[in-house]
Parts: sequence; structure tokens; C-alpha cells
Amino acid sequence: MSDNSELRTPLRPLARILAARRRGENPDNIEKENIRLRHEDMRDKSRLRSEGRLLVLGVFFLCAFGIVGVRMGQMAISTPIEPQSSGSGTGIVALRADITDRNGRILATNINTSALYAHPQDMVNPEGAAHALVGIFPELELERLLRDFTGERRFVWIRRQLSPEQQQAVFDIGEPGLLFGPREMRLYPNGDIAAHIMGGATYGREAVNSAEIVGTAGVEAQFDEFLRDPVNDGAPLQLSLDLTVQAATEDVLYGGMRLMNAEGASSVLMDVYTGEVIAIASLPDFDPNNRPRPATEGDASQSPLFNRAVQGVYELGSVFKIFTAAQAMEEGIANPSTEIETQGPLRWGRFTINDFHNYGPRLSLTDVIVRSSNVGTAHLAQMIGAERQRTFLGSLGLLEATPFEIIEARGGRPLLPPNWSEISTMTISYGHGLSSSPLHLATAYASVLNGGLRIEPTLLRQDGPRLGPRVVSAETSAAARSMLRQVVSRGTASFGEVPGYEVGGKTGTADKPRPQGGYYEDRTIATFASIFPASDPRYVLVVTLDEPETFIAGETRRTAGWTVVPVAAEMIRRIAPLLGLRPEIETEGPVGITLSSN
Repeated sequence: MSDNSELRTPLRPLARILAARRRGENPDNIEKENIRLRHEDMRDKSRLRSEGRLLVLGVFFLCAFGIVGVRMGQMAISTPIEPQSSGSGTGIVALRADITDRNGRILATNINTSALYAHPQDMVNPEGAAHALVGIFPELELERLLRDFTGERRFVWIRRQLSPEQQQAVFDIGEPGLLFGPREMRLYPNGDIAAHIMGGATYGREAVNSAEIVGTAGVEAQFDEFLRDPVNDGAPLQLSLDLTVQAATEDVLYGGMRLMNAEGASSVLMDVYTGEVIAIASLPDFDPNNRPRPATEGDASQSPLFNRAVQGVYELGSVFKIFTAAQAMEEGIANPSTEIETQGPLRWGRFTINDFHNYGPRLSLTDVIVRSSNVGTAHLAQMIGAERQRTFLGSLGLLEATPFEIIEARGGRPLLPPNWSEISTMTISYGHGLSSSPLHLATAYASVLNGGLRIEPTLLRQDGPRLGPRVVSAETSAAARSMLRQVVSRGTASFGEVPGYEVGGKTGTADKPRPQGGYYEDRTIATFASIFPASDPRYVLVVTLDEPETFIAGETRRTAGWTVVPVAAEMIRRIAPLLGLRPEIETEGPVGITLSSN
């Protein structure tokens, strides 16, 4: 049975009806009175319920207006900031660190620019806008723009970056459907200087209001992760290059290439104790601000993108002879004055080895280098043997790709003979049968001539020497330096003399191989590998010309002594003072007051 409080009061209670009849009253009035009372009770409860709801609603509005008022007050007294959009996924990081030379001068940086895009549905005059854009950007295709602007597309990229003048010209068109988005672009303020080292950059992920810059080649690609890492807080990447020396090097190299009618050229300047590359150049080059597209056909080595100093592997010729001489001295086979057989031609099976000139039956080891005797060097190689030769050249890093910090270095792997036979040993001793890059050669020269300690090339600035294991003794290194000095003072590199800087070096002229096999008779790779100062070397300089040719003294000259050596000498003359090297002035006799006794 339900609780009595839940039961309604009857409208016609029997007791009251009986009492009313006894009193002679109308019983129907009881029902009417009860209905009236019930309605009044229901009205009172409804009023109370409505008053409670109004009270709760009033409190709610009071709190809401209070919160809005407090927030408005906070915003009024806070510092204004740029609103940031939020969304799911990883945001685009546009910041990219600068690249500087060893002295902090900018090689690559970012500048603010704008991108141009279109909303065709918002265009008033799409045909007129297309014609106007082609007038500003001649590389755009009018037909494509008309198709994009009048079709179903709702968004069209037009240009990834604009100059301020171009942006103003687009703005003057007055088309509301042409819009601008903020961008950062990679800028190389020095143009084509160190182009192959910089490489280049492009846009990766893009949005209307931002885009990430990613490296495509050179150090930009090699250090892409470092340059884009926010953890580094924009710290620049400092290279070992010296911008002033690099510019002077490229200037002389370009002039020498034109003067000697060469197809291409390269040079490497390296610190012999740290392995730092101070300057490295390859010609022809390009402007990384407008990097050309890679060649899709033909010989890739003919492209301006090809880095001859790092990717180019060549038979470099007689510059290798100093390695044979150094190993012979290190193995105790010969010393600088040991007589070596030079009577030619030297025959081995169906192969014949000749010298450029007839040097007689014998020369000292020093004169084998000074006069550049192929026959004498081949005899030394026979005494050394294939296994020992291969081990020694391997210790100099000449048999594998260099650990150099640009992405292209991986492709500069030396070409070795498939069978390192005795004839291979003989020809490799004077620079044929093994192809390597100018960077390999500079590294090997530095390791042999810096006192005999292995170094690794690097593009990053170092705080001090980075010397590896010993490859030759200090005595062998000193003897090799003396030989190279005599090559310049009285040998095949006499045009390499630079007064005050005591240059030493070795020439190398190698016939250029034909693609179908064999060698050209009138095309050469001319190389001069030098050190300065020779008695206490600080730097190695390797200069190479591809197919040089000059007409001197009534005949056409293609050998290194006539072509590349004068170019290297001029380069040393220009860059040595920039490197802080003071010339040593030799006096002809006593200077000042002298005492004499009678």
C-alpha cells in the first residue's frame, strides 16, 4: 500500500456529505470547495517552482557576465602577441641555420619573401590576370594559367618566391583572387663562389603561410638535419673555408682555364696538419641561387653541377711518383742518392714503358723525381711489389671514398685495376691504371709531407691539428719534401717558382682515356700538386686542368709544366699573403756595417 502522503484528498468525502445532509446543506458544494483548494495549492507550487528556476538562471547569467568581464580585463592589460594557429600533426619548421666561413662571414642565410597563389573562384577577370602574370613572369605558360584559372580548380600555386619588385607588380594587377603567403628563401649572397660546396636548397613541405627549406646537394644536404634542428637554436654551421681565399682561388682558376683553353678545372687547398679544406673549386660552376636541373642525358661530368675536385676520378699521372719514392725510402730499398736504372724503353710482355726524354742509363732517386722518369719509377715499383704498394696507397686513403662532408663525396670512389698485377704495379707507380680525385691526391700529399702522419680532409673548422697514424717516418717525409722542392727549382715545374714562398711540387700529365677504350693522343689531364713553404709546409695545393692546350715557342703544349704549373704559381702568389704567410726574402750578401781586422 502506498504512503498516505502520496494519496490525493477525495473531492467528495463520505463523512462530510453525511454531515451536510443532516444539516440540510447541498453536498455538491463540498466538491466545488475541494476543487478550488486543490487548484490554489497547485498554483502556489507552480509559482514556487518558477521562482526557483528564475533564481538559478539569474545566478548563471551573473557568473557568465562576471567571467567575461574578468577575461576582458585581462586582455586589456596583457601584451599583444601574434595569434598562433593550432592543428593536428607536425607543424612546418621554416627556420634554417646560416652557414658561415671560418671567419664568420655568411655563405648561406635566409631572407623573408612571399609566395604567390590564386583562388580562381574569387577572380574577377581570370583571363586578364593570366596575361598580366605572363608579362611579369615570362617563364609561366599562358595556356596553363588560363586552364587553371577558368577550370574547376579552387587553389593554384603560381610562384614559390617573389622579389619585392615582383610582388608590387602583381599587387598592381588589382585582382582579388591573387594572394600572397609569407615565405623564407635560402640566399647565397656570394653567388657562384663555393657553389659546389654549398650545393643548394629547395622547398619541402609547403603550406599557404609557411614552407620548410631542405638541402638538395653539397653541405646543405649533408648537414640538412643539423641546419633544420630547432634544438640548435639557430647556431650557424661554420666551415673551414676562407671566403677571401676561395674567391681569389676561383678567380685565378677561371682565368687559367680560359688562358689554357681547358674544358674544365679544379683545385684543392688544404692545411697539412688539420686536414681543413681552406678553398676548393670546380669549373664550370653555377649559381646556387638559381641551381640548374641535373642533366638527364649525355655525360654527367660535363654538367656544371659535377664537382671535379671531389666526384671526378682521373688518372693523375706523374704526381703519384712521390708516393713510390717515399715508399722505397721507407722500405729501405733506396735513399735520395741511390742510382736507379732509367734506360728505356722498359718492356713487360706486350707493354712498353717509355720516358718523355732519354735520361741515360741511370739516375739518382732524387733525379728520377726531378726529371720525372717513368722507367726509373717502374723499376722501383717492381722492387716494392704489388702487395706492399697496395697496402701503402691504402694507408694514404687512395683506395676508398674520402670521408668528406659533402654528399657528393660518396660518389668519388677511386677506380682500381681488377687485377693488381705486376704491370699494374708498374703503371700505378707513375699514375696510370688507378684513378682518384684531386681531393684524394691533396689528402695523400698532406699525409706524406707533413712529417708523415695521416690526416683526413674536412670541411668543418678545427681548433687544432688532427693527426692520425704514421704513414712514413719524419726523415722520409723531409727527403720527399726536398725532392719536390728541386722539381720546382731545377726540374719540370720551374714555372712554379714563387719568390719568397719556397714552393715544392710535382707535375703530372696523363693521357685522357677514350670511353670506348684506349687513350686520346691529343687530350690530357694536367695536374700540379704542390706544397708551400717546402721546408716547413703549411698547405697543399692541387690544381688540375682538363684538356689544356696552349701555343708557346712555336708549338702546341699540353704538358703540366707548360699549362697548369703557371696557373698554380699565380694562385699561390695571390693567396699566400691572404693566408698570413710572409715571404722569405733572401739577401745576396751581408747587409749593414761589418768589422774587419787589418
